[in-house]
Amino acid sequence: MVSDVRMPATVIIPAHNESASIRRLLDALAPGQSAESPRDSPALEVLVVCNGCTDDTAAIARQYEPGVRVMEIPEASKRHALDAGDAAAHGARRAYVDADVVISRTDILRLFDALSDTHMVTAPARHLDLTGSSWLVRSYYEVWRRLPQVESGVFGRGVVVMSPAAHARVRRLPPVMSDDLAASEAFGPGERVVVTDATVSIQCPRTFPDLLRRRIRVATGNRQLDDLALRTNEARTSGRTLVAIAVARPGIVPAVGVFAMVSFLARLGAARRVRRGDYTTWLRDESSRRPGGGPRVPA
Repeated sequence: MVSDVRMPATVIIPAHNESASIRRLLDALAPGQSAESPRDSPALEVLVVCNGCTDDTAAIARQYEPGVRVMEIPEASKRHALDAGDAAAHGARRAYVDADVVISRTDILRLFDALSDTHMVTAPARHLDLTGSSWLVRSYYEVWRRLPQVESGVFGRGVVVMSPAAHARVRRLPPVMSDDLAASEAFGPGERVVVTDATVSIQCPRTFPDLLRRRIRVATGNRQLDDLALRTNEARTSGRTLVAIAVARPGIVPAVGVFAMVSFLARLGAARRVRRGDYTTWLRDESSRRPGGGPRVPA
């Protein structure tokens, strides 16, 4: 087994202007906030890499020292933040966690425990927090969460845990916008596993414009992966899949229509960015970061 309590493990959190959300995640990762795993170890290292921040993200994260290490780099780049975190990490096993999600320390440890010679990559089940989201947003995610690739893939979860061998494979991939999908696609179904007794809470967009911005970014990243031959057919959504979802659940036919509309508009927006060769502008959903909602660890 790769998962050995004596083998150090590092949690790397790239954070760009996340002052509104970083505290929720670091509270959940702090020791003693939930029932500790029997395999818990002081070797669990938490590293926040603040990249290009112009707010007080770093100052907030430093309130959690010494249990959290804080780094700052000038570039506002997730890829550079991950590279800097990897260079500074002491653990051979790595968890990569987005700063705007919430996952408990106990569940992170469960993901590390689930690593094995067979399962090189683990990820948690999703809890989609739709608090305050509009009907259109809710309708979109009602369909999205039922897509086969979304159910089985380790992308779109904001958390992924890798063994040393998996990490070495992923670092050989070219820098891409949809790094989590590229990482998921780098492993076969037998090499990655979703750990159902570990859960990450993801705050969904509240407004339709914010949802569309997020989906344009995803569609742009998908086009880039297609150009690099890094996305398989299994990771695509076909019309046949949408028809099957509608037939199986006639009550969500209107939601399927919303999903199709959003997907079409996202592809249009992505096409304009692809023509400009823009694979770096990060269209961020700000609505889920505003006060009055946000990710929480499910009860």
